[in-house]
Amino acid sequence: MRQFTSFLLMIVLFVPVAFAQSESDRIREMLDSRDEEIKELLGPDGNDYTQEQREQLKDIVNDVIYYRAMAQAALGDTYHEISEEEREEFVSLFATIIRDNSLNSLDIYRADVIYDNIEVNGETARVETTAELQDVRTTVDYDMIKSGSDWVIVDMTIDDVSTAESYNRQFQSIIRQRGFDALLESLRRRAARA
Repeated sequence: MRQFTSFLLMIVLFVPVAFAQSESDRIREMLDSRDEEIKELLGPDGNDYTQEQREQLKDIVNDVIYYRAMAQAALGDTYHEISEEEREEFVSLFATIIRDNSLNSLDIYRADVIYDNIEVNGETARVETTAELQDVRTTVDYDMIKSGSDWVIVDMTIDDVSTAESYNRQFQSIIRQRGFDALLESLRRRAARA
């Protein structure tokens, strides 16, 4: 009986640790694979890119982002105050803008990435990395959630600046000054240029 109790105690104590370890390994493998795919497509420094390559890069860079969650955080309480139709349009416009912005500086995707910490807590995870390019170090952290069997990014923090919080400050300022309709119109114009 004593051995059985010890066995149960070991299971209770070590299975969650093993699960978190395997999930952190899965996250790292997913991010590493994405990084390698991007670097392969980018090729050597200074390449010109076809529109098709740019679209492929956009897909690789952005396919792990859960735009609805990031858009909800970026809009804050206003997200729950608008109609479902406005929410859908907002998420779509927000995703278009983020996708377009992701290709503003392609060199950042050539950086060497060091995984400082991956902490899994049930269905959420925080990945802390340092990207180094030409002797410049930049902290890039990802807040992730599990969606089905996949892990997706819901926020990125670059040098201690959260993407969702940064957009939230901008959006709330526009909403306070001119209203949600003005924000939506501004996003429509930005997305049309993307």
